[in-house]
Amino acid sequence: MKQVSETHSHVASKPLFRLGFLINPLAGLGGSVALKGSDGVVAEALARGAVPRATERARSALQLLQPLQADIRILTAAGAMGGDLAVELGFSCDFLYQPAAMTTADDTRLAAAALQQAGVDLLLFAGGDGTARDLASVLGTALPVLGIPAGVKMHSGVFAVTPRAAAEIVQLMLQGEPVLVDVAEVRDIDESALREGRVASRYFSEMRVPAEPRYLQQVKCNGREVEALVLQEIAAEVSEHLEPGVSYFIGPGTTTAAIMEALGLPFSLLGVDVVRDGELQQADADAASLEAFCRQGPCRLILTATGGQGILLGRGNQQISPAVLRAVGRDGLIIVATHEKLKALEGRPLLMDIPDEGLAAAFSAYVDVVTGYHNHVLYRLATHA
Repeated sequence: MKQVSETHSHVASKPLFRLGFLINPLAGLGGSVALKGSDGVVAEALARGAVPRATERARSALQLLQPLQADIRILTAAGAMGGDLAVELGFSCDFLYQPAAMTTADDTRLAAAALQQAGVDLLLFAGGDGTARDLASVLGTALPVLGIPAGVKMHSGVFAVTPRAAAEIVQLMLQGEPVLVDVAEVRDIDESALREGRVASRYFSEMRVPAEPRYLQQVKCNGREVEALVLQEIAAEVSEHLEPGVSYFIGPGTTTAAIMEALGLPFSLLGVDVVRDGELQQADADAASLEAFCRQGPCRLILTATGGQGILLGRGNQQISPAVLRAVGRDGLIIVATHEKLKALEGRPLLMDIPDEGLAAAFSAYVDVVTGYHNHVLYRLATHA
């Protein structure tokens, strides 16, 4: 197997950190074009103009580790599964697996097995819940892993909240900080529940992760019933304040679905719907369509956070691009959540995982959250805890 080797000056008593590194190049491919993911829809996503994002998500994390690259040796797969990016950024690395030209889940599993056999200190991977499941099927709890979030909806507890957070966990380990390792659940969408119109995640297995709650995504709440009355009150509060001539982008989730029900409109449980003057303008809109609506006139964005995780932007709503966020502005955000959902965060902020750091900084603030009829609270919106 081809190897790329470089000699770095380092203290002899300090061994190189053996960082396993894998990218699922197709993870999250369909997010921006409203296909809810990439499994089984790669060709359709590409035909709709989807742009792969996993490599750029991985780049954001790996670039932050460049100042420490003298202490790191990356073990990876060749090509788009990690090798190309690691070499581009100047890391010393070994290629332990050669993937197919169009990667599949088998490539993920085979590469993971090779890295496990080589004995990496940590496996850093970019992907979504499907990637995590593939890794777990091979690795179990044999070695610690850490996910760079690059899928559409990520329910598993093995992901950092952002690529930066993933890099910061690795930095702590490289600096010799005592980072605890614990088991976390690997979950994925329950397809039978989805066919019945419910978003629910299902437990599959566990993997070991660096247990840093400031940076690590919490497992998404599942199966907890929210009183219908609370959702009706939130829906009534929002619907009473909808302005004429304004396009409202209503994001995914059961809380936002209650608003669509109150308006008597069909809704896309996992998509972004556009409503104006009480009528559905477009169902399950993609990024290009939302940007076109922004050019036509004033727009607002109605969102709820994922339960347990508290992630407002960057999970299941990649259709809401930086261009849309700039057009809407922070003042155009309408955030809805039950008291129970906020309480479950235990003081952690609502989170954004968006690729534009300047835009994320502009949106970081204490924001108004609709929690009931004439009931609002202020809650912190940030990029990390």
